[in-house]
Amino acid sequence: MKPEKIVVIGSSNTDMVVQSGHLPSPGETVLGGKFMMNPGGKGANQAVAAATLGGDVSFITKVGSDVFGREALKGFQSNGIDTAYVTIDKDSPSGVALIMVDEQGENCISVALGANAAMQMSEIEKARDVIKQASFLLIQLEIPMEVVAYAVQLAKQEGTKVVLNPAPAQVLPDDLLSSLHIITPNETETAFLTGVKVETEATARQAARILKNKGVNIVVITRGEQGAYVLSDEEDQAVPCPKVKAVDTTAAGDTFNGALVVGLSEGMTLMAAIVFANKAAAYSVTKMGAQASVPSRKDIY
Repeated sequence: MKPEKIVVIGSSNTDMVVQSGHLPSPGETVLGGKFMMNPGGKGANQAVAAATLGGDVSFITKVGSDVFGREALKGFQSNGIDTAYVTIDKDSPSGVALIMVDEQGENCISVALGANAAMQMSEIEKARDVIKQASFLLIQLEIPMEVVAYAVQLAKQEGTKVVLNPAPAQVLPDDLLSSLHIITPNETETAFLTGVKVETEATARQAARILKNKGVNIVVITRGEQGAYVLSDEEDQAVPCPKVKAVDTTAAGDTFNGALVVGLSEGMTLMAAIVFANKAAAYSVTKMGAQASVPSRKDIY
């Protein structure tokens, strides 16, 4: 069966990564690191993950008229992503992320949004037809909030199911939450949105119920090596993740989100799609980089 159409809206960055023994404290210099430069950005990572895992993906983003933007565009096209709605901004540089990774695979990230911050509602409106054709719209929060809100409402009008990965964490209005089909916060983002610190299955359930009561159809809280917690009208349970040795957790959540919408676009049940997404995310943390760590279908089957 041909998968249903997926539209991803979000950021595109170039990741500059330093891997070292530990993450520096404020004012500390850590020597001996390994440097890599990789394509990244939450939107781009999710689009590449979805396309690599077999999804039919169109990506709406904005990049600068610079070498980073040109390389990003070539990368999307080489991954089989429809780039008809990628805008080239002549006034803003492409987004850049500075990432530090320690020996345990933990990371800290600082992002200069560049062209991502210049995305406009008019660019979403121009893509109305492809959003209308899609079964799922996947979006995050590394672009202006008014653009996110506009895209969510447009998708709702056109009958397209919205999956929101609320990262980086910020306050979300109830009318936006009530327009979502699925929300996929991690533990930190869940605490920000609900005030509940997620440390156990019980606290995950408590937080998920708060979001469900705000009108979200399905809540999927991602919990790293603990897997995910799902709450819907039919499901209320933890879904374990395969045990692996983490090398770099960068883009694990993005891989999860891309895989989740692919599974759903292929007609998988919600639970089967989450199991699929957990497998993909677990594989991704065993490799360095963001998009470079995304598995193919054969890697997880």
